[in-house]
This record gives sequence, structure tokens and C-alpha cells, in this order.
Amino acid sequence: MANINLKDREIECKIVYYGPGRCGKTTNLEYIFKTFRKQVTGDMVCAKTEGDRTLFFDFLPMGVGKVKGFDVRIQLYTVPGQVKYASTRKMVLREVDGLVFVADSLEVRREKNALSLKDLHQNLKEYGLSIMKIPLILQYNKRDLAEQNIPIMSIEQMEKDLNRQLKAPSFPASAVIGTGVGETLKAIIKLTLQSMKQKMGW
Repeated sequence: MANINLKDREIECKIVYYGPGRCGKTTNLEYIFKTFRKQVTGDMVCAKTEGDRTLFFDFLPMGVGKVKGFDVRIQLYTVPGQVKYASTRKMVLREVDGLVFVADSLEVRREKNALSLKDLHQNLKEYGLSIMKIPLILQYNKRDLAEQNIPIMSIEQMEKDLNRQLKAPSFPASAVIGTGVGETLKAIIKLTLQSMKQKMGW
């Protein structure tokens, strides 16, 4: 749930980028950090581990203007994708307000995408949250690899695999070159703020 500070008239929302190992979560945040410099109000904290790019989280507060006279700040986190960091993933999800599920378009990662989405569903359930109700955007990353003749799944296939029941907004993307990154971010901020206003009765 968003933190509301009445004294400083500030609302803080937490958005988490989730997905299998090496799908491009950290790359998304690095691109945002570099590209949206005006909105970035702090440093990006990145912990790298052996075999995975993010151990705890990337932390990136962004000012996105005012809601009902309150300044809104967004904190962006990623989770480590590797299976062995399950407890860290769950911990990062605590008090989450919005989610971006970053799916890997590589054909060989099809099963890992499905397992990661299942893992997200389960972790949310343990916090009493429903994947069907929380603000959620799907991003189909690494679309640029098709140009290098690397086998990737079609958008139709990925929609069928991951989004048949969720029916969440989805974006094709390439976090390395930035395609779809800004669109994904804007969409999840919009959904998260809408959801927050509903909960507050605003």
C-alpha cells in the first residue's frame, strides 16, 4: 500500500520489476535512470552477484508530479530472477503497489517465464494480494534479437502463454536499446496511481 506522509504532503508508491533471471529487469532500470534524468531524484543502488545481475534491488525514486496536492514519488525495484533467491524476491514484494513482469522473448526461456509468473502469483498470494487485481503490465523483452536470427517467440505465443487469463496491458520491448521501456514505465505508473486513487476514494 502506498505510504502517505501527511506532514510533508507526499505519497510514495512502490513498483517492482519481476521476471526470470537475465530477462532484462536491471537493463530496464538502467535505461530509465539514464533517460529520465529530470525525474530521477536519487542514486540507483545495484547489487550484483555471481550468475545474476541483481541481488537485492535497484532503487530509483522518481518524482511524477502532484495528486490532490501531494507530491508523488515512485520507487522502482527489481528482484533477482534466479531460483535460489526466492526469499529475497518475496521480501522485495512487500507493500508493492504496481508490477511490471518482464518476460524473455527467447524461445529457450519459455518455461522460465511461466515458472517466474507462477512464482509471482504465489508470492503475492502469501501477502494476501491477487495477481488479477494488482496493477500489472507485461513487457515482452529482447524483441531486437530477431534481427540477429536468434529464435524468439511471437507476441501471439507469449500472450497465449502468459496473458491469456491476466489480460494485462502488454508491450514489446528491447531494454538494451530502450524500445518500449518508457511506454511500459508510463503505463504502470498510470495504473498504479489510478488504483491508489480508487483505494483512497479520490
